[in-house]
Amino acid sequence: MSKVKYYYDSETLSYKKIERRKRRTFKFISLFLIAAALFSFLFVFIGGHYFESPKEKALKRELANLDLQFDLLNKKMEEAEMVLANIEDRDNAIYRLYFEANPIPEEQRKAGFGGVNRYKRLEGYDNSQLIVNSNKRIDVLLKRIVVQSKSLDEIAILAEEKEKLLLAIPAIQPVSNEDLSRMASGYGMRSDPFTKLRKMHWGMDFTAPRGTPIYASGDGVVVRADNNSAGYGNHIRIDHGYGYISLYAHMFKFVAQKNQKVKRGDLIGFVGSTGRSQAPHVHYEIFKDGQRINPMNFYYGSLSPEEFNKLLRHASVENQSLD
Repeated sequence: MSKVKYYYDSETLSYKKIERRKRRTFKFISLFLIAAALFSFLFVFIGGHYFESPKEKALKRELANLDLQFDLLNKKMEEAEMVLANIEDRDNAIYRLYFEANPIPEEQRKAGFGGVNRYKRLEGYDNSQLIVNSNKRIDVLLKRIVVQSKSLDEIAILAEEKEKLLLAIPAIQPVSNEDLSRMASGYGMRSDPFTKLRKMHWGMDFTAPRGTPIYASGDGVVVRADNNSAGYGNHIRIDHGYGYISLYAHMFKFVAQKNQKVKRGDLIGFVGSTGRSQAPHVHYEIFKDGQRINPMNFYYGSLSPEEFNKLLRHASVENQSLD
C-alpha cells in the first residue's frame, strides 16, 4: 500500500491530501530510465578506461613483459653484433693478411637477402614493422656468422699449409756448428781449385772431418742418392715440395735411400771427399723452381744472429772453393 502524502494549506489552515497525477508519474519514471541509461553508457564506454577488469590487467602485464623481453633481445643482438664485428676486423686485418688471403668485403659480410619477400607472413599486424626489422637483423647476423665460419675454415687450411711450408723449407745448416771446421767457400764467383780460373760456385762448402754427420735441412722426399752426377760424387737430393730441392755432395757415404721420407734434422749421410773435391767437406746447394739460389738466405732455423753474421762474413770472401 502506497503512502498517502499531505501538504499544509495556509489559506484554509488545514492539511490536504496530495493527489499524484498519472502524467507526472510517467514523466518521473521516464526521466529516471533515461538517467539510468546515460549512467550505464558513461560507465561502460568511459569508466572502462579507469576501471580495468582482471583480464585487462593480466593482458597489460603480459604486454609490459613482452616489451621488456624485446628490449633485452635487442641489447643481446647489439652485443652479438659488436663481438662479431671485432672478430671480422681481426680476421681481415690479422689472420687473412698473415696467410696472404684476400680480406672479405664488408658488403659481402653484411649483405641482405634479395628476391622473394621472406617476411610476408609477418605483415598485417599492429607491430609488423618492428617484428620484420628484428627478423632481418637476426638473419643478417646469422649470415655474417656463416661467412665468418667459412673464413676460419679457410684460415685453418692455410695455416696447415703454412706449417707444412715452414717445415719443408731447407732452413738449417747441413752440418752442425759443433762439427764444423770452417765455412770454406760461399755462393758466388770463386777460384776453381783445379783450373785456378774464376767461375760461378753454385753452393756453399762446409769443411768438416771425414765421417761427420750430414743432416736434412728440411722435410721432404729423397729423389736421388747416387754418384751418377759429374763432379758431385756420392750425393743426395731432397725434394721439399713448394719448388724447393736441396743437394748434398761429396759424401763419404749416404744412409738415406731414394724415395725415403725425411724430416728436418734427420741423418742422411756423412762428410767425405768423393767426386771432384780437394778435401773433406759437404757441398750444399738449394734449387727453387729449378733455379739455383743462395743457401745463405735459409739458415734462420739453426743459427743465432751472431752466428749468422759470422757465417755471412766468411761466405762473402772470394776465396778458392773446394770443388
